[in-house]
Amino acid sequence: MLHTASSWLLVAAFCGAGLFNAIGTPATQSSFIRWGYPAWWCRVTGGLEIFTAALIALPVTRGAGLILGAVIVVAAILTVLRHRDLSHLAPLGLFAALLILVTVAA
Repeated sequence: MLHTASSWLLVAAFCGAGLFNAIGTPATQSSFIRWGYPAWWCRVTGGLEIFTAALIALPVTRGAGLILGAVIVVAAILTVLRHRDLSHLAPLGLFAALLILVTVAA
């Protein structure tokens, strides 16, 4: 039960973050530029996050989704630490905790 609930919570989190990044508001694009990425990179990130959500949602591809999700989260953590944009660490920590919970519960 916990595994199923945490998996779906992780799917919803990646899907929500993906939609937010894929929409690419001016504020989101500005953050990506500040972090040294092109403005359009938020859409690539959003697409990868939505793809990750889809992979995690399907039991047969869940492992690949967890690996891709971990890579995305680690890259994001390294980016915000490098630029000392620490306000983003709390949500990233939640993503990391969910990834660990789903992986351990599997």
